[in-house]
Amino acid sequence: MSNDTQKPKPKSCFDCVKSIESVYTGGCVATSTDERQIFTTCNEDIAVLDLVSGEKLAELKGDTEAITCFALKPDGAHLVSASRSMQVTVWDLSSYKAERSFKAHDAPIIAMDIDSTSTLVATGSADSTVKVWDIDRGYCTHNFKGHSGLITSVRFHPCKDRICLVSASDDGSIRVWNLKHRKCEAVLNSHVSVVRAIDFTEDYSDHSGSNGQRQYMVTAGRDSVINVWDWKRKALVRTIPVYESLEAAGILHPEIASCFGSGHGHIIYSGGERGVVRLWDMDSGEEVLAQTKELNSKHAFVDVLYLPQSQNLVAVTNDQNLLFYNAADRLDRVRQIVGYNEEIIDMAYVGHAHTHLAVATNTEQLRIYDTSNLNCELAYGHKDIILALNVHACGAIIATGSKDNTAIIWAVNMNAMPSQRIVCVAVAIGHNKAVGAVSLSHNSDSLFMVSGSEDRTVKMWDLSPLRAVFDAPERAASIISNSGPLKLQTLYTFQAHDRDINTIRISPDNKTFATGSQDKTAKIWDVGTGTLQGTLQGHRRGVWNVTFSPIDRVIATASSDRTIKLWSLSDYACLKTLEGHTNSVLCTEFLSSGTQLASTGSDGLVKLWNINNAECILTLDKHESKIWTLAKQNSEEHIATGGADSVIRIWKDTTQDETERICREESQVLEQQQALDNFLLIKDYRNAITLALSLGQPHRLLTILQNVMMAAECRQSIQNSEDLPKVIEAGGTDAVLGNTAIDEVIGTLSPEQLECLLGYVRVWNTNGRHSRIAQATLHCILTQYTSQDILALPSAKDLIAAIQPYSERHFSHLDTLLTGSFIIDYTLHAMDVFGTASMDVLDAGDSGDGSIHD
Repeated sequence: MSNDTQKPKPKSCFDCVKSIESVYTGGCVATSTDERQIFTTCNEDIAVLDLVSGEKLAELKGDTEAITCFALKPDGAHLVSASRSMQVTVWDLSSYKAERSFKAHDAPIIAMDIDSTSTLVATGSADSTVKVWDIDRGYCTHNFKGHSGLITSVRFHPCKDRICLVSASDDGSIRVWNLKHRKCEAVLNSHVSVVRAIDFTEDYSDHSGSNGQRQYMVTAGRDSVINVWDWKRKALVRTIPVYESLEAAGILHPEIASCFGSGHGHIIYSGGERGVVRLWDMDSGEEVLAQTKELNSKHAFVDVLYLPQSQNLVAVTNDQNLLFYNAADRLDRVRQIVGYNEEIIDMAYVGHAHTHLAVATNTEQLRIYDTSNLNCELAYGHKDIILALNVHACGAIIATGSKDNTAIIWAVNMNAMPSQRIVCVAVAIGHNKAVGAVSLSHNSDSLFMVSGSEDRTVKMWDLSPLRAVFDAPERAASIISNSGPLKLQTLYTFQAHDRDINTIRISPDNKTFATGSQDKTAKIWDVGTGTLQGTLQGHRRGVWNVTFSPIDRVIATASSDRTIKLWSLSDYACLKTLEGHTNSVLCTEFLSSGTQLASTGSDGLVKLWNINNAECILTLDKHESKIWTLAKQNSEEHIATGGADSVIRIWKDTTQDETERICREESQVLEQQQALDNFLLIKDYRNAITLALSLGQPHRLLTILQNVMMAAECRQSIQNSEDLPKVIEAGGTDAVLGNTAIDEVIGTLSPEQLECLLGYVRVWNTNGRHSRIAQATLHCILTQYTSQDILALPSAKDLIAAIQPYSERHFSHLDTLLTGSFIIDYTLHAMDVFGTASMDVLDAGDSGDGSIHD
């Protein structure tokens, strides 16, 4: 029994259960008032994301032109967007469909805002005009002219009592428009460059006792200053130099000021080219708090959104990420949403239960996704693109190799506080070119890492100083807090190949490791000494991937020559060659205890192979471009693939579910077959025909109709007998198909069943022996269904086109037979005439004495 339980279960079916796709490719971002949804620009469309999980809820399909800006109604009913086609579209957010579109300006719209009553939308264009539109009625209410440059920002006054609009242009001027009197109230000239942000302070009561006004207005831009204006006097109060070009600024809720000590009034947040959020005291102009910039991060902020309910600041980066910071807790980063993954280069499952996915993309950040909710953590450490990664057997230690010529060891604890979830614990410096392959030892008895580089060398790194980190990864932050990341030492270095090294794998027993290179070979090396054990020669092009079997002394290599080869580690001979990919094979993984192999290629396909017979039993086609990497869970319940299409697909092993489904279907078919036999036995043709249609058995249905019509013909032959009333009562003579119950069944078919039956008629009609049944069935259908009913079927045109020519042929054949039957009638008639004439002659020649005279 134990042997049976240990037998691997071959896999035969995988279903894509999750996809991590692009949700933000640069441009405008907005959040709903209730902070449940976030809207992002994704190529020429607008993506609607769940703010809790980051999953895409819907997509607002654009007009194939880039989205320039959009804004949300505060009541959440509609979204208004503008594209480079100069069209403004109003979207119903209950159905995610466009309600109306209209042309607003003669140039693209750059800025947009909706007033607090959800009635008006203001649009600022590159044509230097500002227009106000009634959203629901779709007409222009105001057209303001006066700016000399393109409009960079527009903002309604938040107070409903103040029907006022503020606009700014790239010449640095700010204009205040009175919507009631349709004129410009003030022109504020203090900025000397593009103004990117306008905001107002909270309500207050002035000395006159009137409520609902705003005391200050704050503006910021690319001239590296924040200006504070007295709103009532339209006068400049203070200029705060920030020494960076700003793309966003605003005012936090007054209660936040208490989080940063006493003595602070209004707190202004700002973000720009430095890529950090900074807080300023509006009254004193002093900097209250500034984030520490992430190590080696290169991003800048293109926008910062304030979520007052959760007190979060959402920083939008120029590398298409959304970073969430807690404004009430020293601006700690609490989560990230990755908008665009670039090209997926390498992946591996991490965590003790393999619930997370470490991803290397075409960026310098290490990204770790939570596969349960698709949240992502970003780790900064490399200075250039990460090319490869590998995960230790414990699931908490990751090694990465980068174009910056270094490798880094990371400790991962996703249950820790955000700043300690991914910790850089060691750095390997020594290669002269990009590190394109790394591999960690499989157990803690011997801790080491092997790296391969474009400089064609292999280095063995000693990881024994990190034993405390390997034993307790959750304490990595405290272990290295004083000394910082450890600098690793090499045990040996040697040139391994004549061209770039693409892949390195360490054997399950930690005794050997394999390398694959663009020089068309793979090599096996001794871990302890670094000596060459064997060379695998046979591929016609470069080797992209090598994989050790977890059970047998076998290694698999994947190559640009479109093949996968299996090699014996005993004599280094090629055992089998798997052919099936139509382009380069890029990655392989053993499954089902080494009895199966999964592979990915440049043809965008995932293939599953049975090793025993070298047969491809499954091909998965969901990617649109080359698939660089494949990762599997230890349990093999899920595998993940990623590639050049910037999409990560997570596949679930559904072999057991599929097997059970097939068994259920087979059992159901057997039961239905028995029911069909029972219906035929008791001559219940109504249920028999319905069941034959549902089972998809055209021959069985043909036999039923033939038997019924034959029986009807037999009954027709006894019409003159005394049982005729009983026969007619039985319903045989007046039915098209020989039985009224069958005619009634055909007259009450569903559209799907009718389409199926017409398909059977099409097949029967091609055979002269079955054409009579086909034509009778077709006649029964045409007499009980209208032409509209038949034309409404999805494949009606194809069915009619196939039935018509054969029907014409059968009609022609019958017409020929009918014409031939007239000859028989004529012959018989002529024979009757001849016979009568002969008798007359005989009668005339009779002389009465019994003789006949000539």
